[in-house]
Formats: sequence, structure tokens, C-alpha cells
Amino acid sequence: MKIISPGQMTEIESLAYQQGASSADFMEEAGSGIALVVHDYVERNGLNHMALLLCGKGNNAGDAYVAGTHLLDLDYDVSAIQLVDIDECSFLCKQNYERFISRGGRIVEPTIDFPKRGVIIDGLFGTGFQGIPTGIFSAVIRSANKSKLPIIAVDIPSGLNGETGETPGDVITATETAFLGLPKTGFFLNNGWNHVGKLHYVDFGLPQKIIDECESNEFMLTTDLVEPHLPSIVRNRNKYEAGYVVGLAGSPGMPGAAILASISALRGGAGIVRLLHPQGMEAELASSPYEIIRTPYRHNHIEPIIEEMNRASSTFIGPGLGTSPDTCSLLRAILPRLEKPCAIDADALNFLAENEDVPLPKHTIMTPHMGEMMRLLKLKTRPEINLTFLDSCRAFAEKKQVTLVLKGGPSFIFQGNLSTLTNPTGDPGMATAGTGDILTGLIASLLAQGLPTREAASLAVFLHGLAGEHAAEEMTSYAMTASDLLYHFPEAFKFLAT
Repeated sequence: MKIISPGQMTEIESLAYQQGASSADFMEEAGSGIALVVHDYVERNGLNHMALLLCGKGNNAGDAYVAGTHLLDLDYDVSAIQLVDIDECSFLCKQNYERFISRGGRIVEPTIDFPKRGVIIDGLFGTGFQGIPTGIFSAVIRSANKSKLPIIAVDIPSGLNGETGETPGDVITATETAFLGLPKTGFFLNNGWNHVGKLHYVDFGLPQKIIDECESNEFMLTTDLVEPHLPSIVRNRNKYEAGYVVGLAGSPGMPGAAILASISALRGGAGIVRLLHPQGMEAELASSPYEIIRTPYRHNHIEPIIEEMNRASSTFIGPGLGTSPDTCSLLRAILPRLEKPCAIDADALNFLAENEDVPLPKHTIMTPHMGEMMRLLKLKTRPEINLTFLDSCRAFAEKKQVTLVLKGGPSFIFQGNLSTLTNPTGDPGMATAGTGDILTGLIASLLAQGLPTREAASLAVFLHGLAGEHAAEEMTSYAMTASDLLYHFPEAFKFLAT
């Protein structure tokens, strides 16, 4: 799904109007879709059928009133705070305000004491807002955030810059955002991701032809986009046909990352996984799952390592590997001779940041987090997540001829001059040691099952994020650990496979 700027959305809507579309029909479809998002959230979480609308003067407020009217039809108790004199509001906002009241909706005075039950529907500002909320708007936003009630944002959380993701003033922190038509760039840049919550698509009737003709170099991963990449399973396959993964990982005192990546490769569908580890780690790895083949190596015996890795369907390098001089010499010798697709992470990335001259395997996926990306780009201070920084990442991927996964919330995928892919799945509880190693193993597994690098990276980050969401539902974002993701891989795969 294309990611566009608010300005592009305005252009798309203008073209639709020129072709005969009705703004009133668009608002009706948008409000109806928002109401369904709200109702689904309320039902899933067993909440009271109560909703409070926060309304400004534009069409976002009109969308909120339409949603409120539809919720009244579903026997909700719906009230609204109208922060601007209705005579100063847009025509469609005023029209739907009046319809809302005629159906039994209530207008209440602005207050800092919000209800204790139900949900809030945020329709204060739209995607074109670029200022700083002041006065009563600022006070209401702060009160809404402090209320602890779930907040469903109409198209965008009020106060968030829809183009840049900047938050210069008070901003609604949404539980979910029901975005209209297409996601906006500001959702994913700078501080935007901290405010949009879970994203839900609402189709309000934009002609597909106009959407197809809109230019964008940024796409958001969706189920429809990644599901076709799910490897097919042939009934009579053997374990090698399912994919043979060889990992070069682990170092004395650091067995965990190697084990997590190896288990992830198995859970991701690979038929056989061999972990190559430094000699002397046998005792540390003794309790690892029986299914992992553990093969020790000596740093001064390089040929057997290269031979085994080139027998594989795919490889992964880096988790827990360390950066000792012997390890660096090993990587310098192996990487130029590696012929199979490879996922490179962790200590192997730190090695490459200091050794830019080392050639990489032809089909390589690099998976840095922000700190590792900074080292790869030679940056001294943490950059803002803006389009300039993303362009630098894209340029790096093109220069190195790799697929690059920038891990984070959200994660971005770059390959050559192709569109940047943004992953919307995941949970903040995934910000814990080991989740990156699990992603590395999953990527290697999908490479072993025959996926090209960009498709493997896209499917892996999407599944990885889904597993994190399921883990958080059970464990909470506070208490989950990396290994919890492994137990929720089945739910993630089922979500795409059914």
C-alpha cells in the first residue's frame, strides 16, 4: 500500500471530485468505516458501548460526527465536545453535526474530567495540520491522553504533522488510527510512530485508478502484499528440500544469540539447521534444542567452514559472534567466498562497519538496528528518522548491492532504487535482547526456502512483528522476552496462511 504525503492526498481527492466524486459520499463512507473500527475495538476488548467525540472545525470533525451517528444506530451512548463554534465549521462538519444531534447525539461542554468508560474518537485536526495546538485544544488533548481511555484517531492523531511526523506541541497518543484511503508519511517518521498506535485502513471510495497513478517511493507492508511470498509446502518434500540453513554464530560466553537464531530458522520452516560455533563452547550449548546440529570449528581451519556454508541453502552470520581478531580474520576470509544467500547481523555488521573493503555474498540481507546503522554510515550522533536519513540508508543498500532491513519501530526495507518498504506490525515489548537474532534466523529460513532477498526480508519482518503482537497480548509489553516470539510463530503463520 502506497504511503503518501497529505498534499498528495489533497491532489488525489481533487482529481476524484473532477471525475464526479461527491465529498458528502466520501465523508459518509469514511465515517461509516471509522465506526466499524471503533465497534470492533470495543467488542474485542469487552468495553461499554460509550463514545466521546472530540471535534474541531474541519472535515475530520465531520467524519467523527458521521461515525458517532452510526454508533448511535448500534445503541451506543455518544456525546461530543465541539471546540469551535459550529457556524465557523466546514459545511459538511456542520451538516453532520446537525444530523448527529437529530439522531440523539449529545453535545457536552469542554472539560478536563473525561468519562471513565468507553472510547474517545479524535476528530480535532486533520492531516494538513502543521501548527502547535493552543488554548482549549491543547488542554483537551492533554486531558484525553491522561484519561487512560482508548483513543481512536480519525485519519491521524491530532497535533501530529502528517508529512514529517514532527510533534512540536501536544499530540493525541492514539490507541488505534483509522487512516483514510492511504497511510501518510508522518505516521512513520520522527515521533509519528509513538502516536498512531495500531493502523487500520478505511476505504472511503477513492477510485483505484487515481491511486494507481499517484507516484510514491514508499510502501507499507500489508497482508495482501506479503501473503503471496509465503513458501508453498509440497507433500513429498524432504528436509533438504525444505531448506538447509547454516549459521556462523556464537562465541564463548555468548551462546544465547546463536541458539535463538538457530531455533528461529527451524520454526520458520527450514528442514535442517546447523550451527557452526567456536571450539570450546560445547558445554555452553549442551542444553540447546536437540534439533539444532552443533558443529565446532577452529579459526585456523577455514576451508571446512566455507565448504559447509556453501553446501547450505542459505546462511546467517553474526549473532553473538564477537569481534576478536581471530573472528575478524575469519570473516575477512569467508565472506568473499560465500556463494549462498546470507543474512548478516550483529557482530558481523560491526566488523563490516570497520572493514568496508570486504566483498559481500551476492544475495545478502543486512539487518542493522539504529546503532549499527549509524556505525555503517559513520554517523556520530543519532539521526532523526526523516526522509533524508532514509535516503542515506537506501543509498547505502544500493552501493553495497544488498537488501537492508533497518530494524526498529517501524522497520524499513531498502533494496537498490526500489521503493522503500515500511513494516507496520510489531509491539514495543520487542525492544528486548534477542529479538533481532530471531529475525535473522527467520530471514535465513525463508531464504533457504527459495525466496529472493527482498521478499524474504518483507515476509520475515511482517511475521516477526505479528508474533511480537501475539506475544504481547499474552505476556504484556512489559513482561515479554525474545524467546516468547518463537512460541507465537504458529499464530503469525496461520494469520497469513488462512
